[in-house]
Amino acid sequence: MVELNKKYQIGVKRFGLINWIGFKSLWLKECNRFIVVWQQTLLSPLVSSLLFLSVLSLALGNNRDDVLGYSFVSFLAPGLIAMSILTQSFSHSVSSLMISKIQGNIVDMLYAPLSALEVSMAIILAAITRSFLIAIISIAVFSLIVEMPINKFSYILIFSFLGSFILGSLGFITGLWAEKFDHTATITNFVITPLSFLSGAFYSIEKLPEFFQTISHINPFFYMIDGFRYGFLGVSDGSIKIGIIYLTFLSLVMGFIAYYLYKVGYKIKS
Repeated sequence: MVELNKKYQIGVKRFGLINWIGFKSLWLKECNRFIVVWQQTLLSPLVSSLLFLSVLSLALGNNRDDVLGYSFVSFLAPGLIAMSILTQSFSHSVSSLMISKIQGNIVDMLYAPLSALEVSMAIILAAITRSFLIAIISIAVFSLIVEMPINKFSYILIFSFLGSFILGSLGFITGLWAEKFDHTATITNFVITPLSFLSGAFYSIEKLPEFFQTISHINPFFYMIDGFRYGFLGVSDGSIKIGIIYLTFLSLVMGFIAYYLYKVGYKIKS
């Protein structure tokens, strides 16, 4: 009997500091969630950006070279792509948690041997993955119809990552806070949309009065879009170094808040 007890002794599974298998599995599950409906998650943002480009270029014209030294459509295109990256990153994280809470299958993540850091980072990383896929598709299509010189590819990657990480974290926080989709629409309509439209995506802030230029420099969306555009055109409205520092700090803050709220169980079962 003693030998049997030793032979079949129950142990505790050790994953090390990070459960890489569980982390990868959750990330793949989140990626599969948006790939299955790629028409809605990957194609739709491209169509929306192309419609914006068509309408604005027809309404305002493309006969001027006074927007940071480039034609209006060349100036506009990177801004539209950046807006898609940001909004879709937010959309992925918030929809992931909201659907899990409403359907009740969020318990699958709660019961899994995954830490709060692993869950939050896996979902946010999936949101970043979705944003990068949208960026690749949009850049490829826009390059066929708009002159988009790539000046510094590294800055495109840096600002794409920082922007999508911040918005993915915000989406994660919103998904925890919201109790129904009307609540998520509140954040989209009164936070995401105003900040993105007033970020200089459609215009150069050089044309704004000095007071509004100062306000624009507080808006994190301005640095996200301005830095992303700098990667293509090589010119910017603001300081790229300040933008990287500002967004890096904001990424750490937003990522920590997302992790902490999930760790303490903030409104997880609401």
